[in-house]
Amino acid sequence: LSWHGQTCILCRPTTFMNQSGQAVRAVADYYGIGPEFTVVAHDELDLPPGRVRLKRGGGHGGHNGLRSLFSHLDGQDFLRVRLGIGHPGVREAVTPWVLSRAPADDEKAITEGIGRAVEAMPKVVTGHPEAAMQALHSD
Repeated sequence: LSWHGQTCILCRPTTFMNQSGQAVRAVADYYGIGPEFTVVAHDELDLPPGRVRLKRGGGHGGHNGLRSLFSHLDGQDFLRVRLGIGHPGVREAVTPWVLSRAPADDEKAITEGIGRAVEAMPKVVTGHPEAAMQALHSD
């Protein structure tokens, strides 16, 4: 896919989330893409619904999908689009929270956040992730 003058490969792993690193690694190896050119979008409990943040590196914060990515990509040097889904309030409710459909107001906010993330991606693919961060972090 050519997008904003750059060749981009979009993939949506069909593995379980906690094995997503296997799929991302397979695509990266096949196309010869290093982690520094990889952008991963994931849900983020620590952000309110609809808030979007872009960062490079960092910890996994207990996110099993990120753990898998760290393991299979041999590190954390990839961009992460963190899509806020909010937190249910208690640890015991996290699994049902992330596996269930969001309440209507949260779903609307999340969908709008995804739209803002998509709008910022041309800055990322053209080599200006800091500009994308500035745009996304101004809310």
